Amino acid sequence: MKKTLLAIAATVLVGAMPAAQAQWIVLDPANLVQNIMTAARELEQINNQIKQLQNEAKNLTSLNFNSLGQLTAALAATNQLLQQAQGLSLNLSQMETAFARLYPTAYTASTSGSQMALDANQRWQNSLEALRTAAKVQSQSVQNFASDQQTLSDLVTTSQSAVGALQAMQATNQLLALQSRQAIQAQQLQVTQDRAVALEQARQVAVQERAVEVSRRFQGAGTPYTPATVNYYNQ
Repeated sequence: MKKTLLAIAATVLVGAMPAAQAQWIVLDPANLVQNIMTAARELEQINNQIKQLQNEAKNLTSLNFNSLGQLTAALAATNQLLQQAQGLSLNLSQMETAFARLYPTAYTASTSGSQMALDANQRWQNSLEALRTAAKVQSQSVQNFASDQQTLSDLVTTSQSAVGALQAMQATNQLLALQSRQAIQAQQLQVTQDRAVALEQARQVAVQERAVEVSRRFQGAGTPYTPATVNYYNQ
């Protein structure tokens, strides 16, 4: 390596001197080789810095794909179904008030028969609407499956073709967002199903309590009939 560098340097120096001005030049081979080696190392450092900057540029390249709109739209569709739910309110304070009135632990004598009939009909409506809401959320979940499948396919393809760390991280974040959206949808579906079951069970309990009160009123508060022996022939 050193011999080659010396030969190149000597050729360059001799070729650069005009013939008419040829003169003796004192050449320090060791110093020349050292200078050339230093220049080569500096050039290598510059190339490494350029590569590093190129890699950093790739790592900072943003992902040209965003599935957030699709995910939020699917979640909003299910939320809208819950907001439109009829029957017993999903608002906590309103639900507690209506539940205490429509699903009493026992009926009192002050409650009229017509009021008990109206309450029974309202309880039936509440159970029907809860089942209807659960069925709607189930249908919406099925519709979201196709959208989720396409979003997942696009995200996996984008992640596999990521050119830098930032793109890979953003693709991973969107995959996690899809998983979170599906988990929220599963919770929504579970809530609607559990609500339908709970209201139907509460309705059955209220039916029993109403039957007890109706039976009590039918029997009345007088002395019940007691059997006695009857003698038809005065014997």
